[in-house]
Amino acid sequence: MADAATNHLLAEQQACLALWAIPGLGPRTLAGLRVFAQGDLGALALGPVSAWLAGAPVPASVRERLARVDSLPLLAERLWGACQSSGTRVAFAGEPAYPERLREVADAPPLLFYRGEPGPPRRRVAMVGSRHPDQGFLPFARTFARRVAEAGVGVVSGAAAGVDRACHWGALDADGETWAFLGSALDALDPAQARLLPHFLGRGGVFFSELPPGVRASTTTFPRRNRLIAGASDAVLVLRAGLSSGSLYTVEAGRTQGRPVLALPGDVWQEAAAGCNALLRDGRAQACTSPEDVWRAVGIHPGRAVPPGEDASWWEALSTEARGAYRLLGKVPRSFDDVLAGGQLSVAALTSALVELELSGLVVQHPGKLYEKV
Repeated sequence: MADAATNHLLAEQQACLALWAIPGLGPRTLAGLRVFAQGDLGALALGPVSAWLAGAPVPASVRERLARVDSLPLLAERLWGACQSSGTRVAFAGEPAYPERLREVADAPPLLFYRGEPGPPRRRVAMVGSRHPDQGFLPFARTFARRVAEAGVGVVSGAAAGVDRACHWGALDADGETWAFLGSALDALDPAQARLLPHFLGRGGVFFSELPPGVRASTTTFPRRNRLIAGASDAVLVLRAGLSSGSLYTVEAGRTQGRPVLALPGDVWQEAAAGCNALLRDGRAQACTSPEDVWRAVGIHPGRAVPPGEDASWWEALSTEARGAYRLLGKVPRSFDDVLAGGQLSVAALTSALVELELSGLVVQHPGKLYEKV
């Protein structure tokens, strides 16, 4: 039975990977193919493509491209080989490396290509902005992102020149988590992204892309990529955007996905801030003037979690069990079982202590019973 289940999963992943690599075949067409295959996409990998292509619900252009493919498993093996040669891995939806919040998005990709080590669930904010902000703004953006990340919030952006890259560096300055979603395949980086990659990999960052090996960036891939930046995040913050800035695609994606959208106000004479100011004027974004605004938007309150000794009143108000549990937690989420094994509390006592800490705003519980100091 185990072998049969393993073989079925392999066939499903082979079909998904191979089909996703066909130009023009997006999430909706893939969903239609799954219905066509009676819910079992792997069935399409069990024989030649020509055996089922005639009746497949795909656009004519996709049908023409699929006609050139003999076997989905063979195409999948070539893709896996290309990934291996570039150090790229594949995360299918539902696997730990696939961003959990992204799965909620209607047109989320069925898989992502990635380099790095995605961390456990945490609160994350998309921080985006212009490639060419006003003079002197980039150091501010870097410092702002560092302060956001110091509270344990992950920073998500697009690795583009300007504000995006400054925000990534700010998160790295704080030894925080940062993710970059690219508009090209991970083996088709531009020179600046290639220089940035080692810093990411060496300090806990991750590069993601929905594009299969060999696909270069284009004017169409960037707007599509922006929905992933918003979708993987709990909120979207645009720091600088002109009226025609590409960052506004991320804002609109966030609004469509139901994410809180924040914008940093700018002076009315700054063209680089005109897009932010328009969002605020039209009520399409909340004003953000400090990292505290970001923390509130993603649902954490780090200002209340001061170390014991700096302000002992909150510490003294906690039960002995809550104090013990608090000492076992950190800025990296830990499972209930890990916390239990690290202390001397019973299951019931630890459960009560964690509830107390959550209600006090000192700890946040992530999906999967993972706990983290805020």
